[in-house]
Amino acid sequence: MKAVVMAGGEGTRLRPMTASMPKPLLPVANRPIMEHVLRLLKRHGLTETVVTVQFLASLVKNYFGDGEELGMELTYANEEKPLGTAGSVKNAEEALKDDSFLVISGDALTDFDLTDLIDFHRERGALVTVCLTRVPNPLEFGITIVDEEGKVERFLEKPTWGQVFSDTVNTGIYVMEPEIFDYVDPDVPVDWSGDVFPQLMKEGKPIYGYVAEGYWEDVGTHESYVKAQADVLEGKVDVDLDGFEISPGVWVAEGAEVHPDAVLRGPLYIGDYAKVESGAEVREHSVIGSNVVVKSGSFLHRAVVHDNVYIGEQTNLRGCVIGKNTDVMRAARIEDGAVIGDECLVGEESIVQGNVRVYPFKTVEAGAFVNTSVIWESRGQAHLFGARGVSGILNVEITPELAVRLAGAYATTLKKGSTVTTARDHSRGARALKRAIISALQASAIDVRDLENVPLPVARQQTARGSAGGIMVRTTTGVPDSVDIMFFDERGADLSQGSQRKLDRVYARQEYRRAFPGEIGDLSFPASVFDSYAGALLRTVDTSGVAEAGLKIVVDASGGSAGLVLPSLLGRLGVDALTINPGMDESRPTETADGRRSGLVRLGEIVASARAAFGVRFDPVGERISLVDERGRIIEDHRALLVLLDLIAAERRSGRVALPVTTTRIAEQVAAYHGTQVEWTTTSPDDLTRVCRDDATIFGGDGGGGFIVPEFSSVFDGAAAFVRLIGLVARTQLTLSQIDARIPRAHVVRRDLATPWAVKGLVMRHVVEAAGDRSVDTTDGVRVVESDGRWVMVLPDPAEAVTHLWAEGPDDASAQALLDEWAAVVDGAGR
Repeated sequence: MKAVVMAGGEGTRLRPMTASMPKPLLPVANRPIMEHVLRLLKRHGLTETVVTVQFLASLVKNYFGDGEELGMELTYANEEKPLGTAGSVKNAEEALKDDSFLVISGDALTDFDLTDLIDFHRERGALVTVCLTRVPNPLEFGITIVDEEGKVERFLEKPTWGQVFSDTVNTGIYVMEPEIFDYVDPDVPVDWSGDVFPQLMKEGKPIYGYVAEGYWEDVGTHESYVKAQADVLEGKVDVDLDGFEISPGVWVAEGAEVHPDAVLRGPLYIGDYAKVESGAEVREHSVIGSNVVVKSGSFLHRAVVHDNVYIGEQTNLRGCVIGKNTDVMRAARIEDGAVIGDECLVGEESIVQGNVRVYPFKTVEAGAFVNTSVIWESRGQAHLFGARGVSGILNVEITPELAVRLAGAYATTLKKGSTVTTARDHSRGARALKRAIISALQASAIDVRDLENVPLPVARQQTARGSAGGIMVRTTTGVPDSVDIMFFDERGADLSQGSQRKLDRVYARQEYRRAFPGEIGDLSFPASVFDSYAGALLRTVDTSGVAEAGLKIVVDASGGSAGLVLPSLLGRLGVDALTINPGMDESRPTETADGRRSGLVRLGEIVASARAAFGVRFDPVGERISLVDERGRIIEDHRALLVLLDLIAAERRSGRVALPVTTTRIAEQVAAYHGTQVEWTTTSPDDLTRVCRDDATIFGGDGGGGFIVPEFSSVFDGAAAFVRLIGLVARTQLTLSQIDARIPRAHVVRRDLATPWAVKGLVMRHVVEAAGDRSVDTTDGVRVVESDGRWVMVLPDPAEAVTHLWAEGPDDASAQALLDEWAAVVDGAGR
């Protein structure tokens, strides 16, 4: 049997290490990753191997040649352009068409039993056998579900945490029959998991999954690269190490010189012809490459140093990677997570802070303090984006420098000359950051329309009027010291996850576009923004009957930017409106949960004493509303969702409503009673927005005060929901308390459980296993439905080490008992 080693990827997430070196050549314990792969193939008798190459292909060919030094026969299939995982193998069809073959990545470190994998494939008579393994964090991989016989039931490529229902992932190792090439078009990009396998499953072809025991690490990030080095040194993976183990865990290769007075604390590796001088200290998980010089007084801990590096006296390297042919001069300090590219110079007494990346051929001047990155991972995040965009503590995690780089990265994803709309809330911090963002956009050849301080829905609406995108800076809800930088697409909606990942990659590479002289973007300030918004809203949303109803409404602007649009809106509505808290206080740009509650209590008192029809309280950026009925009683957010659903469904009598799967199933009863249907979405506002773009959707809401009025826009909009509600109440001539009273009580309880990141995938697999024969819904997380209709939902949080649980039953006690039962399952799996 022949093998195919895929060695064509660019490894963009590993830059700057891969800026001048293909990823398969990155050294792990002083040997290229691909060499470890080839030695594994040889160990299992797979000596005839085709290597697919594309990025820096000549370097791979020059290093391995025809494979004679390894006792193998290597040939190469060169891609002129990226062809995807399947397309690259198709490119080597001529050499593989006569027999079964094995496909393996040239940049994943593993010691799987390939012989057992091949035997499994042959015993099952499979067309394709997918090699699977279990990992703690399945987000970056394709999840695969198999039945008891090993037959594949489902693939899910790069899931969100809401889609994780197993920790069994695709390793990218396959055994295949030549017939597979009939399903791959030549010379076009084709992927196995995304294109070929779904087609095979649709046709009922035999695809099996083999769950391998052993070690596997997809070396795709700086963290996993450093981890792979440590795992080799710890003996967690069965690979060959060149050299001699002079003491437990201390490996020294041929020709290396280690002074007797040097301090070595294993496990560590010192490459051939390296020199470690007296007084140097090399500690755990450090790997020193060939011909490296470590001068006296240097300290290295968890440092990975490539070949031909000079490390001067009194230097301090911790948890960093140093590229080949780089000089690190006296007393320089390089911190945890930093990466120095090939052929750099790090000057004397300079400091390179954690997670900084220095690209190849650069110089860090003597005494320089290089600190340009924010340590996002300290909050457990692998990516910039969280639930509200890019968030963090003002001037600690979110600085003007970060804002400039983010805006530069965003601009780089757009065409030169595009227009971006910017906006902010009324805080000083948001104002300062927005100015930095505007400068960066203009410097990247982007025209800017600055709305200044406006409600969030206005910013979205104005963005959708001819802009390529938008940026809004606001104070994080309930956290006065933090800010959110929100990015919009051309429709004013939050960026899709794909667009977020693209922005993430550009930011991580720090490859920003800059305008040439004469290309600097323009800056304009649109006029009559609020009148334009109010006019469009009133033309779109049905307000018939409002003028005749003579309604009295109390509106609480809560001291936020919603107060800016209310005068334009209320004056044209024809209602008797009492507005409270219309002013804005820069020192109070948001409100705490307690502050919001006390504001609603006060609003209720005013509504009751004024004998108003109802009261509405906006959040500070005008995105969400809370309601108080005519008696002054607070209508909780989850009940307000049902109230609006009942009113809209009763009036429209057809269509569908979009609700997240965590919503009470009472909503389904209410919708069905009025002839409408519920489309369940994930808990992501992005998904809710997507469904509400459909013409058949008449309403959307999240149960937290966020409402979507699809005839006006597909995003949360407090003012639109307010106007819609006024029209509905006027036409039905029912009070909110009457509407609320006719809707059955819901019994939904919720709990959050701390769950370490490393076991989230394991927890979700245990939940699916514990479900047994019960009905399971994986729209978002895992929702398990009991035979009596009770349900529980388990959802990993995408940004924190937390798992959320919801349960609903016919009464609170029943729902609580169900919640306790499944909380025990989650707790047990996470221990």
